[in-house]
Amino acid sequence: MSDKKLTFEEKLSRLDEIVTKMNEGNAPLDEMIALYEEAQKIIKEEKEILDNAKAKINEYSK
Repeated sequence: MSDKKLTFEEKLSRLDEIVTKMNEGNAPLDEMIALYEEAQKIIKEEKEILDNAKAKINEYSK
């Protein structure tokens, strides 16, 4: 994956690709570990985006 900024939707799509590849189970262990680490990074980034959006929504709905 490149270092360019991906959108939320692009990250979600990449996460789906990773899950599919890991579920196939035919990648070498080192690749599976790298995919897992990438997925964890994406999940953390997406959670931050969602938490920020939730905070904004809560602020506007007061």
